[in-house]
Amino acid sequence: MAKTRELRRRIRSVEKTRQITKTMEMVATSRLKRAQDRVVGARPYAQALGEVLGDLMAPDLVERFPILRSPAGTPKRVALIGLTSNRGLCGGFNANLIRETRARVAELEGAGTAVELHMIGRKGIGFFRFIRRRLASQRTDIGDRPTPEHADQIVTPLMERFAAGELDGVEVIFAKYVSPLSTPPTRLPILPLRPPAREGKRTPYYILRPGPEEIIEVLLPLYLRNQMYRALVETAASEQGARRTAMKNATDNAGEMIDTLRRSLNRARQAQITQELAEIVGGAEAQKG
Repeated sequence: MAKTRELRRRIRSVEKTRQITKTMEMVATSRLKRAQDRVVGARPYAQALGEVLGDLMAPDLVERFPILRSPAGTPKRVALIGLTSNRGLCGGFNANLIRETRARVAELEGAGTAVELHMIGRKGIGFFRFIRRRLASQRTDIGDRPTPEHADQIVTPLMERFAAGELDGVEVIFAKYVSPLSTPPTRLPILPLRPPAREGKRTPYYILRPGPEEIIEVLLPLYLRNQMYRALVETAASEQGARRTAMKNATDNAGEMIDTLRRSLNRARQAQITQELAEIVGGAEAQKG
């Protein structure tokens, strides 16, 4: 009797957990669609902007635009921006990003480069606080709906410091959104700025007014901010994809556990009934004797 009560209690507990994970899966699926739309909208714009810059770039522009300068030899100081989520329950999503960030920090410091770490997201901030790693800056207000203004707030101070010579490089560790099942941690160097050049394509003819240098002066910071925005939206989409996958797996596992517990409950009830019948038959036989 006690065993059947315990099994029923466990079944009710797992059923409640399954309801929660199923609800979280549905919420993540809804948010994933919006996040995917932002990724799809950001990628073509970034590609087109990079192609225009690649067509307009010339070697003599490095002297005029400091964000194009490359440090001679080993960089002395690099700013590393690590992106994580504010919430958990998304499988190994945050652990993979933190692992990649730690590996890059170790690689840079092993080469003699000073690293200042800028973390975005509660999970990454909490981990580096736990291991007592000093953070140059931290933010938890972006969440899963990043905006171009967020990207501008993050990257503009670093761009100004790079132009002033205080930094020799800026990199970001983010989750590249391939599919809900594939969100690999990715390292993106954003400073010094290197717009992608056209490969095997004919350079279009531009009529430039007021002039290429004036246009590049506007496009370079815009391209840099767009790179940061793309990293933010891809990480947000990857988080929702990872959470949906994790919650679906949890829901499926809960269903399998409920089936197992119900089979155990049925066997226990059958054994209990069999025992009661045996006792009744035994008592009847004893009265006959």
